[in-house]
Amino acid sequence: MELEQAAACLAELGNAHRLGIYRYLVKAGPEGAMVGDIQRALAIPGSTLSHHLSRMANVGLIHQDKQSRSIYCQPNYAKLDELIAFLQEECCQGHCQ
Repeated sequence: MELEQAAACLAELGNAHRLGIYRYLVKAGPEGAMVGDIQRALAIPGSTLSHHLSRMANVGLIHQDKQSRSIYCQPNYAKLDELIAFLQEECCQGHCQ
C-alpha cells in the first residue's frame, strides 16, 4: 500500500461515525449488514449514513452489494489487512537517522 492510499483510508476512519460504522461491519463478519440495520443500530440518519458509506467505499474500505431492494455493506478485509501491514511495515527497525 502506498502512503497516499493509507492516508486516505486513515482519513476516512478518522471520523467517529465512519469508525463506528466500520467497527459495526467488522463485527457483522464477511457477510456484512444491510444499510437499514446499520442505520437502526447506530441511530444515524439515512442521508448521513449514505454519505459515510460512500466515502468508505470510495477508498475501498467497504464493498456495497445491492440485492433486490436491499443494499448490503461488507468490510473489505483485504484492504484492512493492507492498511495494518502498512502501519507495521517498519516496526522495530530502529530510530530514523
